[in-house]
Amino acid sequence: MSSLHTNRLLAIAFATLVTVACAPRGPVVDTGARPPNVGGTIAGTVRADGGAVSLAGRKVTAIDQASGVRFEATTGSDGGYTIKVPTGNYQLEVELHAGETLAKRPDPTRVNRGDLDPDRNFVLAVAR
Repeated sequence: MSSLHTNRLLAIAFATLVTVACAPRGPVVDTGARPPNVGGTIAGTVRADGGAVSLAGRKVTAIDQASGVRFEATTGSDGGYTIKVPTGNYQLEVELHAGETLAKRPDPTRVNRGDLDPDRNFVLAVAR
């Protein structure tokens, strides 16, 4: 075996040893500063025809009742939406198209830190 080949093997072995020795052990924990008003998530669906038809592409808005700040999301192909919001009390609204009315609207909701507030569902009625 040539000395060049031996030197390459030693360099690779050393690099591997350093990489393994310096690798973090266990999970990495972020102990940095947090935003002062970390909140939770509001989630639900938008459906029509008594809840049988999912409505994609609808804008859902969560309005902070204290400040009036608005947070928006658009429904996916299954009619579902999620909105990350700071802690607070929220009124929910959904975009209506011509001839539509609200058959069911979720009550206002209180979101605390880390909350997942699911089942904030809308059902729209379509005039025929």
